[in-house]
Amino acid sequence: MAAAKEALSKKQIIALIALTFAIFLIANDFTAFSVAIPAMQRHFQADISTMQWVINGYALVFGVLIVTGGRLADMFGRRRLFFIGSSIFILFSLLGGFAVNVWMLLGSRALMGVGGALMWPAILGMTYQIMPEDRAGQAGGLIMTVCGFANSVGPLLGGLLTDFLSWRWIFLINFPIALIAMLISWRVIDDDSPEKSGEQVDYAGIIFLSISLLTLLLALDFVVDMGLSSSLVLGLLIVSVITFCSFSWVEAHARVSPLIPADVATNGRFFTVGITTLLLSVIFVSMLLYVPQFLIKELKLSAVWSGAGLLPVMITYGIISYVAGRLYAMLGAKVILSAAAIFLGGGMFLLSNLLEHTRYFHLVPGLISLGIGLGLFFPTITTAAVTAVGPDRASLAAALIFMFQIIGGAIGLAMNTTIVSLAPSLATGIDRAFVVNAYLALLALLVCVLFVRGKPADNKM
Repeated sequence: MAAAKEALSKKQIIALIALTFAIFLIANDFTAFSVAIPAMQRHFQADISTMQWVINGYALVFGVLIVTGGRLADMFGRRRLFFIGSSIFILFSLLGGFAVNVWMLLGSRALMGVGGALMWPAILGMTYQIMPEDRAGQAGGLIMTVCGFANSVGPLLGGLLTDFLSWRWIFLINFPIALIAMLISWRVIDDDSPEKSGEQVDYAGIIFLSISLLTLLLALDFVVDMGLSSSLVLGLLIVSVITFCSFSWVEAHARVSPLIPADVATNGRFFTVGITTLLLSVIFVSMLLYVPQFLIKELKLSAVWSGAGLLPVMITYGIISYVAGRLYAMLGAKVILSAAAIFLGGGMFLLSNLLEHTRYFHLVPGLISLGIGLGLFFPTITTAAVTAVGPDRASLAAALIFMFQIIGGAIGLAMNTTIVSLAPSLATGIDRAFVVNAYLALLALLVCVLFVRGKPADNKM
């Protein structure tokens, strides 16, 4: 029989509440601005291609620096990096809220990504650090439940603030939320800074990896409008490959502590978790992009109702995320990730047969299947990554998995957009793209069954 799980102390519960505020802040910030773009566009009299960088700029900086943030958190203490990142996030949120022109707005938004990239891996590492070892799965479930809720209410909160106050309040509301999280964390989370760290910052590794990721993500962003044959896109891809090769060489010959230590880079268990993440992240991004487009353009729903149309996914995602945290201790990563791949692939197949006169309720089974798959996938993949490496690499592992999610989503977005743009109609294009996504889920299932490990926590006892 499995031993009774260790109860959480009052201090641990309060610490988790503080981190819940921080998780909500980061997750909400990814979706809240989407509905405010038209208002910002009118205010600054800017075109949509410029204003889309309110979202893209933040995501790019966040994705590029997330691995650096994770490594620094493990080296110098997660609590310290959390406070530094939160301070940066607050500062540029205030500057964005008081922006006097579009460039101040975009610059502030991009630099918020620096703060977010320092905060996020520190938050994840502290969450797993606070929870007892036999509750690691529940830590992942808590994180992704809050993320699912924040992603769901982000557009609603952003819309309410934009309509009844101003789009500026989407920036300004970050200040009290972050401040509450920082003050509580200061009181209840112990300082985890190493007393004597012999590790040094791998500046060369940071520079080469950052340039490689930045050029790759920019190329994937531009390929949608310019095509793969564009000289700009090809040039960015070449730079990305060259700098990644330079990064690999620097890491192999590093005289200081490498950005990605050898015990992580050569960890086969972690590598298979990363491959699974790349394959399945495509589905989440394509669902968020193309289901609302189908609802608006084919079923003629309003923007508000198209957002509400995703509720079957988001509600199921939130509920299953919490359940997945408890299942992890009983079933382990292989079983849960395999089930996630089945539900995600099944959801894509159910939604792929989209006809122009399909009614909304015909989509609900597929949306629920996707919600179940996402709820099983996100918390489990994070927990599997963190537990595949040592406790002192937890923030780095969480950051690397998030990087895989961003890269997988960017590749998936470019691939799906190309498929849809070449189709004779939107419905046909989505049909074809979702079928391809379903086969990617099948490939992820094979990877899970053949290679992913991750035994239930109770087996360690």
